[in-house]
Amino acid sequence: MLVPTGKLRAWLSKLKNNNAQGEYYLTDIVAMAVQDGLNVHTVQPSKRWEVEGINNKSQLAQLERIWQQVVADKLLGQGVTLADPSRLDVRGELTCGRDVEIDIGCIFEGNVTLGDRVKVGAYTIIRNASIGNGTQIAPYTHIDDSQVGADCHLGPYARLRPGSKLADDAHVGNFVEIKNSQIGRGSKANHLSYIGDSTVGSRVNIGAGTITCNYDGANKHRTIIEDDAFIGSDTQLVAPVTVGKGATIGAGSTITKDTPAGELTLSRSKQLSIAGWQRPTKVKK
Repeated sequence: MLVPTGKLRAWLSKLKNNNAQGEYYLTDIVAMAVQDGLNVHTVQPSKRWEVEGINNKSQLAQLERIWQQVVADKLLGQGVTLADPSRLDVRGELTCGRDVEIDIGCIFEGNVTLGDRVKVGAYTIIRNASIGNGTQIAPYTHIDDSQVGADCHLGPYARLRPGSKLADDAHVGNFVEIKNSQIGRGSKANHLSYIGDSTVGSRVNIGAGTITCNYDGANKHRTIIEDDAFIGSDTQLVAPVTVGKGATIGAGSTITKDTPAGELTLSRSKQLSIAGWQRPTKVKK
C-alpha cells in the first residue's frame, strides 16, 4: 500500500480491534480514505504469488522457491542449459551469454556475468564476478569479487578471493587459492597452492604446494613472478621478492631474495643418510 504520510498518521490513530481476533487491520484505512473523499486506486498483480502473505519461515521458503523458479524459467527462455531448474539460487543479477551450462546446486550472488559457452560445475558459488567466454568451472569452486578471462579452467575446489584477475587461458586447479593477484595469460597453478598479493606473468608454471608468503604479521608484501618462469613444487616465495623472466626455482626451495632471469635458483639443505639409525619403537605399558 502507498499512502500519504499525513493522512496515514490520522487513520492509524482511528483503527479499532473490535473483531473476533482482536487485531488491528491496516486495510481498514481504505474505508477511511473513501470517507475522506480520497481516490483509491488498485493494481492487479500479474501472478498470485506477488501478493502472497508471509507469516512464518515455511511460507518464506516456499515463496523463495517460487521466485527462483521464475528466474530459472527466464534463463531457460534465454537458451541457458540448467541441469535442474529447481536446484538453482540467484541472489542478485545473473547475465548469461549464449550456450551457457549450469549444473545443480550453484549459487550466484550480486552482479554476475557469464560469457558465451561458459560451463559452471555443480555446487559452485560465484559472487560479483565476470567470467569470460569458453571458461570451464569445475564443481565446488568459489569465486568472489574477481575477473576471469576467456578459456580458463578453474577447480574443482578452487577459490578466487576478492581482487583476483585471471587472463585468458589461465588454469587454477584443485585446492588452489588466489587472493588479490593477477595471473597472466596461459599461466597455471594446478594443485594445492596459495597465491596472494602477487603479479604472475604469462606462461608461468606454479608447482604443487607453492606458497607466496605475503604477510609478515603486520603488513602485506607483493610477489612478482615474470613471464615464462617455472616454480618447482613445495616452494615458499617470501615477499617482497621477484622471480626473473624465464627463471626456474628448484622444488623445495625457500626464496627470500630476487632471482635472476633465465637461471636455476634453489635453496635446500644437504641430503644425508645416517647408517645404522633405528626408528624408535613403541614402549609397551
